Amino acid sequence: MFRLGLIINPVAGLGGSVALKGSDGVVELARRLGAVPRSAERARAALAELAGLDYELVTVAGPMGEELAREMGIPHTLIDHHPAAESCAKDTRSAARLMAEMGLDLLLFAGGDGTARDICAAVGEHAHVLGIPAGCKIHSGVYAVTPQAAGRVVARMIGGELLTLAQGEVMDIDEEAFRAGRVRARHFGELMVPPGSALRAGGQGGGKESEPLVLADIAAEVVSRMEPDTLYLMGSGTTVAACMAELGLENSLLGVDLVENGRLIGQDLRADEILTRIAGRPCSLIITPIGGQGHLFGRGNQQLTPAVLRAVGLDRILVIATKSKLATLAGRPLLVDTGDRTLDQALQGYRRIVTGWRDQVIYPVANPA
Repeated sequence: MFRLGLIINPVAGLGGSVALKGSDGVVELARRLGAVPRSAERARAALAELAGLDYELVTVAGPMGEELAREMGIPHTLIDHHPAAESCAKDTRSAARLMAEMGLDLLLFAGGDGTARDICAAVGEHAHVLGIPAGCKIHSGVYAVTPQAAGRVVARMIGGELLTLAQGEVMDIDEEAFRAGRVRARHFGELMVPPGSALRAGGQGGGKESEPLVLADIAAEVVSRMEPDTLYLMGSGTTVAACMAELGLENSLLGVDLVENGRLIGQDLRADEILTRIAGRPCSLIITPIGGQGHLFGRGNQQLTPAVLRAVGLDRILVIATKSKLATLAGRPLLVDTGDRTLDQALQGYRRIVTGWRDQVIYPVANPA
């Protein structure tokens, strides 16, 4: 029988919803600000993909795994480790070390980059692991793109499918510097994980059931990037609408809205209104291609005229899309047809597309002609 280990960092991601950009050292502050833990629910989404499969779950007492297993009715075995009432990094390391010594087939853990560091410090490359993304920071290459994707990878392994393993890099940043607007990333080692496409299982036409979660991850990523006192033009489409929902704002869906400091300050704006409102101000554009056909500009968003795009700045355009939307293009490039040949040429090339929380792909952009 497949033996699966589960470790949940109960406070992973606690600082994210209250704009603390991490949870290291600020757990109590996050709670005072009203933060609600998410890691158990993220782990629940992964384990739900294993319903009906035959496997043995090994986990940790209390909120580090036992409580969720009981709630989901999953038979489980507890390791000989009893974390403190408020679990800490030491508990994660101890639990991971014990599970590695048991020779489990896979260690599944829910957390962020700090949790990945603890797992790496405890087991290095001596265990097979996979992360469920639940933290504020996901720079490490050891996490599935969504919790459901993590569950699907495990389901494939339980089903006997052969998945190769490769080194996944463990990275983390200095959170205090990050809160001050400086990114200082460090490499902490490697873990052995199912590589490449296995970590993207939820985004490769993975089914409608994963779409809401992927949209939520994209929205969380976009909102985490928003800077104070900056104008954000929010383009049309359901993917951008998810970002507006994350902000708790109304959305015109088929129009272009304007947001500043988390407030809706303009809705369904015309091109001339946009130019007037953004003149002389730092501004970014959040845009998604039209599903199926892949038009980025020139179809359904004509209010984003060449003059508007130049006023925003081509380096301030953030393209967002689910991997399933990109997959429907079957390798065809995204299209730009602004009516301005020079601008179309400037927009062509390879552009980063945000496809999830701390996840992006490089995708070609071209003119139909």
